[in-house]
Amino acid sequence: MVTKSFEAHVRHQLRAAIINLQGEINAFAEDLLNTAFDEAASSQPEFILLNFRQVKYMNSTGIALIVELLKRAHQTKCSLLACSLSEHYEEIFRISRLTDYIPVFPDEESALRSNHPTA
Repeated sequence: MVTKSFEAHVRHQLRAAIINLQGEINAFAEDLLNTAFDEAASSQPEFILLNFRQVKYMNSTGIALIVELLKRAHQTKCSLLACSLSEHYEEIFRISRLTDYIPVFPDEESALRSNHPTA
């Protein structure tokens, strides 16, 4: 059986923890995604930024994983932001109303410059 590839790398900045997502976000990504979130939240940043620039595919399970991260972010009093979504996934975020809860930015630089309030 071939598993889907996914990687998540965490970087810390002054106000933010950035999780660079790469590959396919589906059920196979759950453990790595949760581990990356734990690492990001451990520095108690103002916000956690999910960078989707290198995401190739995300299914409904992947969307559910993002919703779970949103729940965890609220529990830790941290905002969750997203950037670099493809047009397709930005539309899915809008249709599913995730954009009501997760601000979406065109790129990492604009997200880091934002004055988005904490959760």
